Amino acid sequence: MRPDGVGVLVSGTGTNLQALIDAGIPIAAVASNVADVPALERAEAVGAPTRSFPLAEYPDRDARDEAIAEWLESYGVDLVVCAGYMHLLRLTFLSRFPDRVVNVHPALLPAFPGAHAVEDALAAGVAETGATVHLVDDGVDTGRILRQEAVPVFPQDTPATLHERIQLVEHRLLPEVVKELLAG
Repeated sequence: MRPDGVGVLVSGTGTNLQALIDAGIPIAAVASNVADVPALERAEAVGAPTRSFPLAEYPDRDARDEAIAEWLESYGVDLVVCAGYMHLLRLTFLSRFPDRVVNVHPALLPAFPGAHAVEDALAAGVAETGATVHLVDDGVDTGRILRQEAVPVFPQDTPATLHERIQLVEHRLLPEVVKELLAG
């Protein structure tokens, strides 16, 4: 168990988790709402405990989120990072880590909240979008903004090309903010 460790929530490939690992962030445990995703393999490769919490195994989201919170706390987690975690966290979870849950989002919030931010930015025809690191509250990408950085949108951009450029910024910003939070 690592005191003052970081718990990471993932749902997919884990590129933001890898950025945290590469930056030397002390990863205490990694949880996923999806079993057998590459992000869990990334965590296991560095010896971090992992576990999946598929929603179908719980009576409801509150019960699942409570189980995740208890599991993370058992590993000494006091800061949680959502790194591509694609479920909204319930108050049951958030109350266990008040102002200690961070998310990275592929847009300049408050513009383009939700799961399709890159596509929404392209559809809106904006000249720039970006990456935001923010605290998580019970809304959809409505928590206090900690850091943002703009990324230009080019006329030839597709969702894939724009998201790739945004991820480069996310992979730098997220570890920087987490380090600052850990330092107090």
